[in-house]
Amino acid sequence: MPANTAGRGHELTPVNFSRLAKRGLLLGLSGPRLVCLAAAASAIVTALHLGGGMALAWTSPVWAAGAALALVGVAGRKLVEWAPIALRWAARSRKGQTMYLRRLAKPRPAGTLALPGDAAALRQWVDPGSGAVMVHDPHAATLTSIIEVAHPSFALLDPAEQERRVQAWSRVLATCCRSGRIARLQVLERTLPDSGSGLADWWRLHGRDDGSWTARVYQDLIRRAGPASERHATTISLALDMKAASRAIRGAGGGMRGAAAVLAQEMSTMATALRSADLNPGRWAGPDQLALMLRTAYDPACAAELERRPHLGRDLAGAGPVAVRETWARLRTDTACHAVLWISEWPRAQVFPGFLAPVLLSSGIRRSFSLMVTPMRADQAARDLRRKKTEHIADQTQRAKIGQIEDAAQTAEYADVLKQEADLASGHGVARYTGLISVSADTEPDLQAALAAVEQAAVQASCETRTLVGQQAQAFTAAALPLCREV
Repeated sequence: MPANTAGRGHELTPVNFSRLAKRGLLLGLSGPRLVCLAAAASAIVTALHLGGGMALAWTSPVWAAGAALALVGVAGRKLVEWAPIALRWAARSRKGQTMYLRRLAKPRPAGTLALPGDAAALRQWVDPGSGAVMVHDPHAATLTSIIEVAHPSFALLDPAEQERRVQAWSRVLATCCRSGRIARLQVLERTLPDSGSGLADWWRLHGRDDGSWTARVYQDLIRRAGPASERHATTISLALDMKAASRAIRGAGGGMRGAAAVLAQEMSTMATALRSADLNPGRWAGPDQLALMLRTAYDPACAAELERRPHLGRDLAGAGPVAVRETWARLRTDTACHAVLWISEWPRAQVFPGFLAPVLLSSGIRRSFSLMVTPMRADQAARDLRRKKTEHIADQTQRAKIGQIEDAAQTAEYADVLKQEADLASGHGVARYTGLISVSADTEPDLQAALAAVEQAAVQASCETRTLVGQQAQAFTAAALPLCREV
């Protein structure tokens, strides 16, 4: 349906998202659910064969437990799907991995980041040519760089300009898909308290310090002004897949120096693509900028003061948190409580660009919105789509044999596969999207209120959200830090 363009004759193109696939190995059942049902059925058959009804009654706890694990759902997941999450959480709690306290007297290894959990293995590499800091993840074999991007408010643009910018951004994503060496692209949009430095800069450029009483009062007001509002900052992180780019890395000299040279080529390509999309990329983040991002994510209370004092908080070796305590659904760091939401369902109906405005423009809430884009190579995407198509056809045949009626959700999932296959055949790239929202507040009651507001804003944006439980620390590093981390 065309948008209302006030008679200008321009139309916004609506888009729709693929549904979250819920198809399993057989008749919509996943592997663990099939195993539980098979064990329950085996227990029933064995009991009937050996002892009849009495044996069936005696073995009821066994087959009833298997059926319950496979069929009973809690918070959108079956009990068998909760089992690995609960077991992993119990193991981490037993080993004391849900608590982190920095050891002040123990120095960290040179070149590592002062981060807790599995992010402690991250290392920094400063590119001598550009001065940009690159974060190396030795476990995932990625090398990440960060750039801050300035852009006008999308909601204030006219429909024709919005449509043009959407098409330009699609070309940026297509560049990542065609590269074949990009592991992930992260777009991080976060709210920060306004430190009042803008007022001080304006006075320095336009004010007249003539020593008068008026000038002294004005300077004193600017000096005492606290964060009166909030501002939005957007960064784009680019992660190089060092395994996929191994040949190019060896050609550039090998090692971290070769990987940095290959990533620098991708950074140049990305900067050019961003400028062609009418975005204003700044310089690639150095160690001081990354240190400020990490420090303010874990300790948001000091964000305004650190912006006022450019010489403080810029040491990357000490930019991590002092203390972290993780619970089942919350994360407590130095001066704030955090909770991470996962966008489990994007809009199922057609929506227009800017549908996330209720979430991104919500005021009075400290939050970070992270969009993870995982590009897929054309050959991998084609194989994956062929496999999904074959499985859908096999499921349809099996349901027809047993007389089961196919519901609308299964038909819609198959239509999504066909549409993606047609787009791939037309030359478009295929990418997977993951949306995470990190919400922060000073106290637990404030966090509850902020979460309720964000969840309501997500409903207005036609999205469904879930709180990530049992993995809040790992989810926080992916949602609030520009490090291209997976969950």
